[in-house]
Amino acid sequence: MRLVFAGTPEVAVPALEALLASRHEVVGVITRPDAPSGRGRALTASPVKERALAAGLEVLTPTKPSDPDFQARLTALAPECIPIVAYGALVPPSALGIPSRGWVNLHFSLLPAWRGAAPVQRSVLAGDEITGATTFQLEVGLDTGPVFGVITETIRASDTSGDLLARLAVSGAGLLVATMDGIEDGSLVAVPQPPDGVSHAAKLNPDDVRVDWSTPALHVDRLIRAGTPAPGPWTTHRDKRLKLGPVTLAPDAEPLGAGHIRLAGKSGVFVGTGSVPVRLGEVRPEGKPVMAADAWARGVRLGEDDRLV
Repeated sequence: MRLVFAGTPEVAVPALEALLASRHEVVGVITRPDAPSGRGRALTASPVKERALAAGLEVLTPTKPSDPDFQARLTALAPECIPIVAYGALVPPSALGIPSRGWVNLHFSLLPAWRGAAPVQRSVLAGDEITGATTFQLEVGLDTGPVFGVITETIRASDTSGDLLARLAVSGAGLLVATMDGIEDGSLVAVPQPPDGVSHAAKLNPDDVRVDWSTPALHVDRLIRAGTPAPGPWTTHRDKRLKLGPVTLAPDAEPLGAGHIRLAGKSGVFVGTGSVPVRLGEVRPEGKPVMAADAWARGVRLGEDDRLV
């Protein structure tokens, strides 16, 4: 089939790579406009744009997909189907009708669970044991379209959202290619999503991943893993922000009050929660690089009354 691919972040690149290596013809790419990045806030191309340019593809970067000039150029490219992965903008009905076989979205959950912007983060936070990826026909509703195919993925006890998303990006790329194959040869027919089991995955913002140490250790662990690497879980120590890497539950450690912190020699740094303590891994103090928690604790000279809040 003749395809135009839509996607923006790094997680969409494996799907573009897989489509370029497939039997299908990718004639262009749609991605978000260059955006400020880094300390200098220089305009930076999306990872998908960089890969598309390296492949010699035409790249469309509309401010809005409703832009008439963009839709005219997309129509001229005459795609039969537009596979889309984490594009980052809503596609209006006027654009949905351009490809003869529609837009097919690769979504990183087992729909209808976790419709929305942050399915992987919400799945980790909820303590799900299994997640996956789904290909479905894009329509006006939010992730409501009929399903072509799914793959499943076990969520490991130590998985961060970044770990899990990296695996799903690769396995999902294979699913997307298989979906394109099945649409082309007529072996796949989209099936409506069931009405039961619907959940929504609202975006996590920085306030959502501030750790409340009065909650049970299991919740603290899940919250930190869900927020890693973005938006970045955090707490405060002596009124300064301290970013947190994944922690380890420490049921055999000496009990501590919620938020109380203790350096236990070579054993590491422990923090009290609403249940058992947790052992800190890496931390990042304000204005400083990532470091081991025990190195940070020695540097700030923890006292008996030190707490994380």
